[in-house]
Amino acid sequence: MAKKIPFSCIFSSDEDLPQYPASELNSHGPSVFGWRSKQDPNNEKAPKEIVLKFQFPAKIYKIQVLAHQFLIPERIEFWLHYSSKNATPSSQLFEYVGFISLSEASGNFQSREMQSIIIPQKLGTHLKLRMGNPYPNNLNPNNQLALIAVNVLGEEFNPNSNDLSHLKLKVPDDISEVALASITDDLGYCMYVEESIVEIVRKLEELKHKAVADERFEYARKLKCCMNCLRTAGERLGRYALSKRLSVLKEDFTTARLRKEQMEMYKKLLYEKLEIEKLLETRGLIVENDICSEAYITKPTLPQAPTLVEVANYLENSKSNGVPSTEVSPGLSNNAQFKYDEPIYSPKVRSSPKGSPNSGSLRRRNKSAPRNATYDYDEREIPTLRHSHTNEFLRECHHPEPESSRGRSKLNDREKRQASIPILVFGLDIVEMFYSRQFQDREEGLTQLREVLREKEKPPEFGYNKTTRGATLLLHRAVRDAVFSVFSAAAETIRCLFCEFMPGKVSHSEIARCVDKLLPELLSKSGDPSPRVHNLAQHTILSIAACDEVRDQHLIAPSISRPVTNGTHPRLALSRMQMLEQLVLSQGINNDKHSGMTCRILSECGWSGINHPHENVRKVAERILLAVYKINPRLIRKQLPPDDEITRRNLLYRQLFSEFDKIDLQRKREILNERKLDKMDFSVYASNHLSEESGESSKTKNHVTINSVKTLRINDRASPTTLPRQNHHNQIVKSASGHSIKSFDRRHEFKCTFCNTIVQSNHELDFHYWKICPFLTKCENCRDIVKVADLNSHLLSECTKKSDYNKCDVCQDAVLNSDAEHKTQSHCRELSSGISKCSLCKENVYLPDDGGWERHFPIGCPQQKRKLKK
Repeated sequence: MAKKIPFSCIFSSDEDLPQYPASELNSHGPSVFGWRSKQDPNNEKAPKEIVLKFQFPAKIYKIQVLAHQFLIPERIEFWLHYSSKNATPSSQLFEYVGFISLSEASGNFQSREMQSIIIPQKLGTHLKLRMGNPYPNNLNPNNQLALIAVNVLGEEFNPNSNDLSHLKLKVPDDISEVALASITDDLGYCMYVEESIVEIVRKLEELKHKAVADERFEYARKLKCCMNCLRTAGERLGRYALSKRLSVLKEDFTTARLRKEQMEMYKKLLYEKLEIEKLLETRGLIVENDICSEAYITKPTLPQAPTLVEVANYLENSKSNGVPSTEVSPGLSNNAQFKYDEPIYSPKVRSSPKGSPNSGSLRRRNKSAPRNATYDYDEREIPTLRHSHTNEFLRECHHPEPESSRGRSKLNDREKRQASIPILVFGLDIVEMFYSRQFQDREEGLTQLREVLREKEKPPEFGYNKTTRGATLLLHRAVRDAVFSVFSAAAETIRCLFCEFMPGKVSHSEIARCVDKLLPELLSKSGDPSPRVHNLAQHTILSIAACDEVRDQHLIAPSISRPVTNGTHPRLALSRMQMLEQLVLSQGINNDKHSGMTCRILSECGWSGINHPHENVRKVAERILLAVYKINPRLIRKQLPPDDEITRRNLLYRQLFSEFDKIDLQRKREILNERKLDKMDFSVYASNHLSEESGESSKTKNHVTINSVKTLRINDRASPTTLPRQNHHNQIVKSASGHSIKSFDRRHEFKCTFCNTIVQSNHELDFHYWKICPFLTKCENCRDIVKVADLNSHLLSECTKKSDYNKCDVCQDAVLNSDAEHKTQSHCRELSSGISKCSLCKENVYLPDDGGWERHFPIGCPQQKRKLKK
């Protein structure tokens, strides 16, 4: 179990004193400011280094870093050193273990990013962090770097023991696999919860594990509920602690004292409400903890914190009555009307007589005056902690607010005008979900929208066109969402709209309007830094392009095949080139000038990609040019410089000319083979003609000649489900000899129906079907050869043991009747429209009717043992 390794900072290349020294990294808490480098207005870009020394030798498993919201380094490298001596090591003795790349802030530089790195179980006594250049932005004019916190997780190592576990280099596949000894060891927890609350939670967690071992389950339940409540209260106390420190820095000691008293009063109320002293059992076992108590019948409600005004009033009254300030009035939490904290602008706070016009909470007289940033921060939510699910312990203890307290946003007049059509079609409740600030509401709204689009019992009340327009306006808002789960649900709804709702029901003009509205947003998402976002965006665009109505109007390809410039971002340019390549493979090259897939348009887009500075973009553009060259080599050659020694010195042109030469050589071989066949056919025709003139029996001669030429007629569209052991699929066509050479069948080769492999004999073709073709497989029950794509259908309807199988209602697979755990497995999932699943490897096959199976085979399926010879 990994736990927090304490350390101290012993070196930093520079630091912004006195508020942001490197020693700020030694402790974790809400009031920590972190380290910040010196101002660098000259932009010297010298690397910044920090060296941390552990309090004891340790086996290191994981390192966490919390970055600043706008002073962000592009890259942080980690170096470890192990030594039994206490001397500070030199820079040559550190071993490089890895790095993290921080992303440039996209939320207006207001949120912090926490990154984690899993490293092998290495021993260490010192850790060095080397930071790269900062991301340029308007909030960082002096090119500074900052780190809010660093956390090291591992286990203590005793050099005198015989512990050799550090030699086993086990790298987990997922960050969450590093189990923590306590939830308080995680950086996302301890950075936003007040320090004293963290210590109490740590003790309660130890007691919970002990209670579970002793089978005191009621006591364990109370401890768990208490820990959840303490986390919420600890966040509030953490904001108070930060406000107190800011007040001290501003030398506003009156506010600092009020904050201190406020924290003590709230802690006392909290501990009494949650019965902390009883749960800790500091004086031994308490039997009442094993009995359900009134405080823990349901989830305990936290007491409201006193405001600064109430704290000031109470301190003034206690001073006049001679009551110590540390004792809280018993009636304070019952009689006082608690409100959110209001700013105190006067150092002297006095209580007003009851009934006077100045009685009540203090408020700002000037409503237009800005509030103090300290108090604005005090009321803010903490997105880092709210979305912190780094391990199972945090998932267990994270309880979102109940649905009743999550108020849904009401639409203002401007939003109602914008969403007038969706409100008319789908109702106000669904539209309000799309405009809600809670991402759960937005996900629920997309789910309800999909249910409406998939309703097939009756047509929409306002017609298919108006329903499509209303859905488009809502999806245009949802597809821009920054939360991935919402964007994923929006992408699924878009595929549902185009693949299930539109076909044969919506007019062409409305489909074009829908594509014009959604395609720019999807293209923008296709250049997102996150791989899962841009991959999903690409798949959504290709799914739309595969729809017949969209393909007939040529709505997708013209936007993708536009030339890219050197200023186009590499991710966006690469994404467009990859999608264009997929369209070439699935739809082919078109002669229609409006299709966006003509040879000239593709060549122009390919040449713009060839000149792009990013290497990956150039590679995909090269493949596009090669595909066009096979169709129109003259067009490509015109755009090339002359093929001479000087041109071939350029590596890019040398590779292109080399590939062009291979294509030309292959084309010449095909032409020569065709000529040989022509000569052979002519000799057969001449011999037959001469035999007729000499008066020989043409019937006998023709029989010998015809049988000497056997041709396999292959229907590319006919794909039988099973191939029995007989050679019923080989049909020998006997062509009658005539006087016209063109009417004679010249094909002397045998071609596989599925993988287009060409063999020289009928026997070789049979062997290819039975042993080699990767599109086929052998049924384990009846030993028939079956297409992989139709294996489930064969097992349910054709196999000799079809009674042993039934059809799964979720994934539609053929499942053995004895397999009771099928639905609990990960490959049992519902497939969207336009997606199939391989029966061997259980992976998705996208666009199966447009070349998806060809891309999956012959080498893409890891479970297919059949492989074609290269």
